[in-house]
Amino acid sequence: MNEFVARSLDEIRFWSRIMKEHSLFLGLGFRAEDTQLKNEANQFYAVFEDIERRAYEFQPDTDPHIIQAFNTEVRVAATNIWAFKRKVLGLILQCKLPGQTNFPLLVDHVSREANYFRNRLEELNSGTLEPLPDAIIDENVFFLKIMADHAKFISHLLDPSERKLVDQAREFSNDFDKLVFQAVDLSHMRPQSQTVPLLSQFVDENRVSVKSLRDFKKTARDLIEECRIKSIIHPLLADHVFREAERFLFILDMFDQSLSGVKVNKREILF
Repeated sequence: MNEFVARSLDEIRFWSRIMKEHSLFLGLGFRAEDTQLKNEANQFYAVFEDIERRAYEFQPDTDPHIIQAFNTEVRVAATNIWAFKRKVLGLILQCKLPGQTNFPLLVDHVSREANYFRNRLEELNSGTLEPLPDAIIDENVFFLKIMADHAKFISHLLDPSERKLVDQAREFSNDFDKLVFQAVDLSHMRPQSQTVPLLSQFVDENRVSVKSLRDFKKTARDLIEECRIKSIIHPLLADHVFREAERFLFILDMFDQSLSGVKVNKREILF
């Protein structure tokens, strides 16, 4: 099995589905008269649905040159959807879409994920993946902010009468805001902060919080699917944020293995 091929397909299979769902969520938030934006969102949905389908047709023994070309193609699509999301954010912040229901933070959030995806594909194709100590800090800075955002979205999309769940979501938001600041501080202290004891404690602490949030998201997803709580959260969105927490937890587990002496190559960290 070729490592580059396996890693590339894993990234594309996960993130193309995420990009496809972003297109759906953005489209649901536009107003009836925003036909051009709705059409663009629908086009991106189709593009990433096709990419996701094709990614599953490739095998681990596919010629790496073919996968390199596929990565390049997908990176263009990720760049295009990133630009679309930034355009939408600009329109919202300039009050040009009054009445639409996509939070500005949500649009910024999904654009950061598109940027992460396109950068990962560039790294894979150029063979310039970060050294492990840098990857541990940078992946955590990125994903902790994503998790903090999710908690905020959940608290705002639950019905206000769901007081206990709203309070729980706000507690997670505060917890992850603190973890983001800790991660940024550790990042600023580089390279001196990149000792195994500090990085190990950093990963352990984050993993405990991510597990708790993951479990909360799973409960919320199940309750939403069973129509047992009041909210305006789309069931697919509930599952979407759960999958991203699972992804982060998997990454943290890989980092933990590498720090505890188990040989884990950076190229394998997310596979």
